[in-house]
Amino acid sequence: MNLQLTRTRTALAVSGLLLAVGAPTAYATLDDTTASAPSRGDSYVETQLFFGTARPDGGPAVTDRQFMAFVDKEVTPDFPDGLTLQSGRGQWRDASGAIEKERSYELVLLYPVDRAAANDRKIEEIRRAYGTQFGQEAVARVDDRARADF
Repeated sequence: MNLQLTRTRTALAVSGLLLAVGAPTAYATLDDTTASAPSRGDSYVETQLFFGTARPDGGPAVTDRQFMAFVDKEVTPDFPDGLTLQSGRGQWRDASGAIEKERSYELVLLYPVDRAAANDRKIEEIRRAYGTQFGQEAVARVDDRARADF
């Protein structure tokens, strides 16, 4: 009986080991990244800009009115086809090492890939202008490829 119990335990242990080794392979075959998504729309670049509102010198935070005036003057003339603004809360480590928690804005721009070089200069001007006007250390930027259909 002990021999039978030992064989059963060994068989269960080997079965468990095979399942543990084989499971990742089985799940990998379910990976849907190999499935092709419909190719709708044209090639675009999506640029996200993140604007903080706290001032490093401790002055008053940038208000909604000030930010919207900035967008009207500095962003809309270069991107009249449209943009998206979102309000949020953010945090980042400033140059002195302090963690700043602040109200923030995310600006999303979509533009055709063939206008990427020309728009890069405009976007960098927007980042510099915000830093200068509101005493900001940085405006974060994220660029990604996208497909868009309007």
